[in-house]
Amino acid sequence: MNRRIFNAIWIVAVIVFLSSLLFIMGVLYSYFSGVQAKQLRIETELASRGVAMSGIKYFDSLDIKDYRVTWIGTDGTVLYDNAADTSEMENHLEREEIKEALDEGYGESVRYSSTLSDKQLYSAKLLPDGSVLRLSIVQMAIWSLMLGFIQPILLVIIISLILSLILASRLTKRILEPINNIDPDNPMQHINEEEYKEIVPLLSRIQSQNEQLKRDQKEIEKAAMIRQEFTANVSHELKTPLHAISGYAELIEKEMVKEEDIKPFAGRIREESTRMTKLVEDIIDLTKLDNGGVEMKWEDCDLYRIAENAVDSLETPASQLDVTINIQGSDAPSWGAPQLLYSIIYNLCDNAIKYNHAGGCVDVIVQPNKYETSIIVKDTGIGIPEECCERIFERFYRVDKSRSKEVGGTGLGLSIVKHAVMIHNGKIEVKSKVGEGTEVIVSIPNKQEYIEL
Repeated sequence: MNRRIFNAIWIVAVIVFLSSLLFIMGVLYSYFSGVQAKQLRIETELASRGVAMSGIKYFDSLDIKDYRVTWIGTDGTVLYDNAADTSEMENHLEREEIKEALDEGYGESVRYSSTLSDKQLYSAKLLPDGSVLRLSIVQMAIWSLMLGFIQPILLVIIISLILSLILASRLTKRILEPINNIDPDNPMQHINEEEYKEIVPLLSRIQSQNEQLKRDQKEIEKAAMIRQEFTANVSHELKTPLHAISGYAELIEKEMVKEEDIKPFAGRIREESTRMTKLVEDIIDLTKLDNGGVEMKWEDCDLYRIAENAVDSLETPASQLDVTINIQGSDAPSWGAPQLLYSIIYNLCDNAIKYNHAGGCVDVIVQPNKYETSIIVKDTGIGIPEECCERIFERFYRVDKSRSKEVGGTGLGLSIVKHAVMIHNGKIEVKSKVGEGTEVIVSIPNKQEYIEL
């Protein structure tokens, strides 16, 4: 960056200098050409007076090295020329400056001279006898002007290049110094300093990126901690049923169980196996949700019909616990993954049944509106303490561990609910009072932009 800025400044300085030099040379050329033309007019006026007074004898004592003097008669023949043989010269009556002098008394022109083979300035004056005196001089070319100034021009170019290099180097250093002095960990400390006013957006961007990096770092650390806790919790949750199964199986294998106890032991082995299977299934489902539900098929569906299916599946477990489960609402078309939407309602209702009282009830309400559909699961169960409401969606978090063990929960149901709702760009809200019951409100948008999963 340092070299790029230096090169840019130096190149611009050189271009500006050369452009200025060309402009100055153009102005000087125009000025000297004007001076040359003015001097030619003066010399023509003086020479014409001499010829008018002395005639051709005036040329005998005339010593002009830079000027060409030509005297043209009234018929256009050349009477005198100090640079060419008059006998070989053509009639000059049609020359532009001669015609203008005959008409107006004085004439000028600039043209290429076939006699002298160069570009000439011509000035002609009408004499009292009707003849014309003409003086000409070689017009100064811009290259000749530059050659005349070659030494001072080269000196100026060398000095300018050296100064440009020095100034470009210093200016580059001055431009980059504030940037190099920025503290990347605390860029906003410079925001009120004069030299940093031009790069306030840069400082703000660095600060924003720092904050984003800190947030990302916290998220990474949090994710790492969650994975660590999840691994530890999975190991603990699996270890308990495995130990139970192993213990019951070992007792049966060593014939340490009475005949009448074999069947109850087999039942406990089945219960622990079922619990372990459910835990593994929930872990698999949660892993899929962590990957964004990439294996889920999205389609048009009806949330009310999905809720009906979930309620039908739970009627038997609910009746076994003496809990009544009801559903009300109306058709609610939506776009989503039916199996995820089903898991949301099923897990919420399953929890509402398990953590209820005998004789309690669970109400499932599906309320569609213009923009979203609300799924409300309300129970008359044991309730959740206020400080625990935000944590119930954490993996393996249990409000009442003894009750969870009793009802056989895996501790992953509500985590699955939270992830499934997030995948559908929905919202979830919990209202609860200890001893009075819990109300969970899930809002799912009716229409979503199609996402390739």
